[in-house]
Amino acid sequence: MNERIVNVTRVFDAPRSRVFECWTRAEHLVHWFGPKGFTIHSCEAEARPGGIFKLCLRAPDGKDYWVRGEYSEVAAPGRLVIACAADDDKGVERLHEVIDVTFTESRGRTTVAVNAVARGPSDEAAAMLKGMDKGWAQTVARLDTHLRR
Repeated sequence: MNERIVNVTRVFDAPRSRVFECWTRAEHLVHWFGPKGFTIHSCEAEARPGGIFKLCLRAPDGKDYWVRGEYSEVAAPGRLVIACAADDDKGVERLHEVIDVTFTESRGRTTVAVNAVARGPSDEAAAMLKGMDKGWAQTVARLDTHLRR
């Protein structure tokens, strides 16, 4: 089994309630979630334990990557845990990921700490895992851009 753990911490110049909202509402997720160059053309987010987390990331080459899962823990505005899977074109799980996010605020600025643990058995999963550090760094940078709008 291939596995990768990524930890990313970033400080945002925004109150944590606003940053938390960006992780839990589809109208925000579509603008920033995913690596640089990716777009989201379908997104559902129901931020409650057991609530749906589902989106389709479109790569710069036009290929779609479906992510399905659920919010397994929602403690607004301090913590989120999202358990999700990336599926192939036939709906077969290629990768499983647990994303644990904490939000702490100090003087109107929010520190977000992302701990993502992903695993998958195939060579394709191994390739996806190899790009995880870069992908999460770009995703968090895109959140910063979204918050500045």
